[in-house]
Amino acid sequence: MSATALRATSLTADPRKAAFATLTRLDGVVEIRSLSGSTRLITARPNGGKGTVTTCETTYPLELIKSILEIKGVDWLCDEISRDQDPRSIQLFFENDFLPYLRPAEFEGKRILDFGCGSGSSTMVLARMFPRSQIVGVELSPEYLRIAEERLRFYGYSNVTFRLSPEGTSVPSDLGDFDFIVMSAVFEHLLPRERRSVMPELWARLKTGGCLLLNQTPHRFFPFESHTTGLPFINYLPDRLAHFVARRFSSRELLHESWESLLRKGIRGASEREILKSLGNQVPDSRPTLLRPRRPGYRDRIDVWYAALSPRHRALKATCREFLRVIERRLGTTLVVNLALVIGKGTGEDGEGACAAR
Repeated sequence: MSATALRATSLTADPRKAAFATLTRLDGVVEIRSLSGSTRLITARPNGGKGTVTTCETTYPLELIKSILEIKGVDWLCDEISRDQDPRSIQLFFENDFLPYLRPAEFEGKRILDFGCGSGSSTMVLARMFPRSQIVGVELSPEYLRIAEERLRFYGYSNVTFRLSPEGTSVPSDLGDFDFIVMSAVFEHLLPRERRSVMPELWARLKTGGCLLLNQTPHRFFPFESHTTGLPFINYLPDRLAHFVARRFSSRELLHESWESLLRKGIRGASEREILKSLGNQVPDSRPTLLRPRRPGYRDRIDVWYAALSPRHRALKATCREFLRVIERRLGTTLVVNLALVIGKGTGEDGEGACAAR
């Protein structure tokens, strides 16, 4: 059932101001109840007892909620809505992962590419955080871009445009150059051939002195693979064996997944070295440099990870921080669950001058 059915409703003359509505699909039921002002409370109940009942609040109109439900389904409705409506979601990740390296003023008046923007949630957050910057969202899925365009019409931001990527191995030819390129929860979903072809293209569109901002990409060698399979130690297995183990032992219904589909879901993540290598062979003035945070009190990427943690069990987490530093000195990698990197183009070895206001 691809279309969403509206039933058992109590509506005013204007459907956008419904006091109560029920949206039904084969995969579940969504209840929408009006709260104060334009806020709505959504309760998403998947069928069959396999999913989890989720709730969220939103100011979205009913038609936008229905569009998201049609494409994302009951299981992912609240997740998708919360990504840009809840400041504790994508916006908090951006603030925690990128602002230790860059001041908000450094984005002012710049061009920012949100590559792999999905349904536009990250693009809306960037537009809200940096209202005097020009944001371009690029996405491979026409269905996702339809939601993104509806989101944009709802918010009415004047500094955002969206573009459809022609294929997974390339980007639109007339994008122009950018001061910043953001890849939020994207790199892990690129297939190996796409990483080899798309990343050098993106790097070529980044201005000298600009920065690639990448976060929410699972670490390729973290002991527990939580993103796709929920299994320990699978990151250390060769591809064929990892495929067998994922299908046989994961509780996430992966039995009929091909290896390519698991790669598309993000099973392999990435390491800092792989991401840097994917940018291609560069001339000296455009070589990538992993930057260090500049915010006072931050020494390295491990401090960025530590500062974003909750205050619970602080002593234990502080011990883990020092252990991670030992690993980093030994192995040259920040062994945390998800990578958050800022990569400068054409800077010195210490990263000085990257992304500075020009």
